[in-house]
Amino acid sequence: MPFTAPSIVRRVFAVHPLLLDGAVALTLVVGTWLWEMFEPGRGRPGDALSVTLTVLVNAPLALRRVTPVAVLLVSVGASLVYHVLGYHLGLNSIGPLVALYSVAAHRSWAWCAAGAVLIVFEWTYASAQQPGVALWSAAAQSCIVAACGVGAGTSVRLLSERTGQLADLAAQLRAEQGAAARRAVTRERVRIARELHDVVAHHMSVISVQAGLGRYVALSDPATAHATLGVIADTSHEALTEMRRLLSILRIEAHDDDEGLYATAPGLLALDPLVERMRGAGVATELVVEGRARPLPSGLDLCAYRIVQESLTNVLKHADPGRVEIHIGYGPATLTLRVSNDGAAVQAEDGPSGGHGLIGMTERVRLYQGSITAGPLPGGGFEVLATFPLPVPGADDRPP
Repeated sequence: MPFTAPSIVRRVFAVHPLLLDGAVALTLVVGTWLWEMFEPGRGRPGDALSVTLTVLVNAPLALRRVTPVAVLLVSVGASLVYHVLGYHLGLNSIGPLVALYSVAAHRSWAWCAAGAVLIVFEWTYASAQQPGVALWSAAAQSCIVAACGVGAGTSVRLLSERTGQLADLAAQLRAEQGAAARRAVTRERVRIARELHDVVAHHMSVISVQAGLGRYVALSDPATAHATLGVIADTSHEALTEMRRLLSILRIEAHDDDEGLYATAPGLLALDPLVERMRGAGVATELVVEGRARPLPSGLDLCAYRIVQESLTNVLKHADPGRVEIHIGYGPATLTLRVSNDGAAVQAEDGPSGGHGLIGMTERVRLYQGSITAGPLPGGGFEVLATFPLPVPGADDRPP
């Protein structure tokens, strides 16, 4: 940026406002003194007392931002004495007007009114001393001048207040945006934590069961051991696929379509591999579908799949071997999921009041305005029952 004279002046005055005010005060003092010396008007000629009064009228303007009311009183008083003593009637009237502008710009309406009265009185007296100027004309001119000074100062004050309000609003908006960003990060972490729990818990449970079985029959039944290795290989491959999908979610950009998050996610129509893994783990599993199976909104479909997956994981982790039934009911306006087993009840730490599995399921169901209950059955076993409202055709299928 080239350094020009105006830019240098702006840079110097931007250091501190007192520099600008001091320059204005010095200019008025020197200019008034030179005018009085070389362009004398009618009245008493200039002397040391007139110079002193000129300094008192204009020099305090250097502090007009600090103590505007005191500057106005000193300036108006010295100007009035200057004119009463009969010095140049056209000089030392600008300083009080600048002081009035400063009061209007930095003080309340009451001080503005009091300062305007002083300016009108001083200007009226000085103007009325001019030959041929009537008192009413001097008063009218003084009122107009005072109104201009008050109007200019008030405009600056209101603009400054508005600027301060906008700055506060901008700071508040930045704070709210930061809070919203932190909430979004927290929600994303919770979502990823649920996904990681579902993927790791289920697949590792299957792998653990199959590995234990394979080690048990490795020498006595090589064929069964070989089959368990196949199940472990398939399950680990699917777990890696799920982990890659989660990593792709972490890398997704903010402007990408939300539906892309669920493009490769499993759903209720892909429960057969899950059922086969359960059977391969030695748990008799039956899948029952009631009603006409139909595609669901992608987010809801993934949520329902995770509910079934987590329920089966709990069976592998906490229930004795038995029979598991997965019941899916497609109603006109509701989707019902029921996963029950007839083995021993689920351990207390994964009950409704604790455990990460059921907590995660509850969070997922609430996300889609559904309801979920989980608890032991009267005749033994455990059941998880979840119900979701289905959206009307054409409704947005993304989570609220």
